[in-house]
Amino acid sequence: MSTSLLAPSVTRPVLIVEDDPTLLRGISDNFVSSGYPVEKASDGETAIALALATDPSLIVLDVMLPKVNGYEVCRFLRQEKLRAPIIFLTAKGEESDILLGLGLGADDYLSKPFSIRELLARSAAVLRRSSENQNDSVRDIPFGSFTLETEARRLRDKSGDLVSLSPREYDLLEHFLRNRGRARSRQSIIDSVWGFRSRVTQRSVDRFV
Repeated sequence: MSTSLLAPSVTRPVLIVEDDPTLLRGISDNFVSSGYPVEKASDGETAIALALATDPSLIVLDVMLPKVNGYEVCRFLRQEKLRAPIIFLTAKGEESDILLGLGLGADDYLSKPFSIRELLARSAAVLRRSSENQNDSVRDIPFGSFTLETEARRLRDKSGDLVSLSPREYDLLEHFLRNRGRARSRQSIIDSVWGFRSRVTQRSVDRFV
């Protein structure tokens, strides 16, 4: 099956951020041939500027970057309420590094070296999940004495004050609220919140909860 069949319909670009020019060109060419519009950056500062200017549909983000590393790029963009899914690319594979990236609000994590077909498949999967979430008509979800504001990705208590949540804590809470009354295994939570075939362990769910 051609990899182009995996590409969902998107109008906003995929932002690919990688400082290795050969790898950047290879990833970009494969995304373009699979039907995606593409923007490219080779350092963290350019990545932030392009992300804020183009509101990309997806960000494929290397961790080790000049000027501003990928973790800080992700942290800044999430603070700016940019909701584009983020897939980290990195040579690091330790669980602590994975948890750091996902805890900052990334949606998936792929260690180098990786298969381009796997990257395209994961990209299509997170884009479909993002599209489903955006099409959901429920914007504010009340529960108990709290209200989850899904458009702004924030939680308020009964007095209207904001409750501090990390990006991953927010994702987990929204997932639980949208699945009220359903039994959810740890693996199903990981697949829905962290991403299909993510490298976190089931114990990670306990830590974030």
